[in-house]
Amino acid sequence: MNDEKIKVRVTETRQMMEVVVYDKRASSIQVVLGEGVHSVKCELTPTRNGMAYAGSVMGREIVYERSRDQVQADIDRLNPREFTRR
Repeated sequence: MNDEKIKVRVTETRQMMEVVVYDKRASSIQVVLGEGVHSVKCELTPTRNGMAYAGSVMGREIVYERSRDQVQADIDRLNPREFTRR
């Protein structure tokens, strides 16, 4: 099983962190930080201007620096919908 991983920025320290994607939609992205019993889920929602996704986990803000359109394009690329006409 291949888990999708993305890089998010911790705004306080400006450090990049790799997290596992639990659920990815254009309206929100759920990620898991850590492993095993120490893992924590976080929901990232689009910012007002739609140029990034932001969320808070354990009092720290994390940001995924991709626009809503880029995320939708990633979703479409990974899960192409095939329509057949009859």
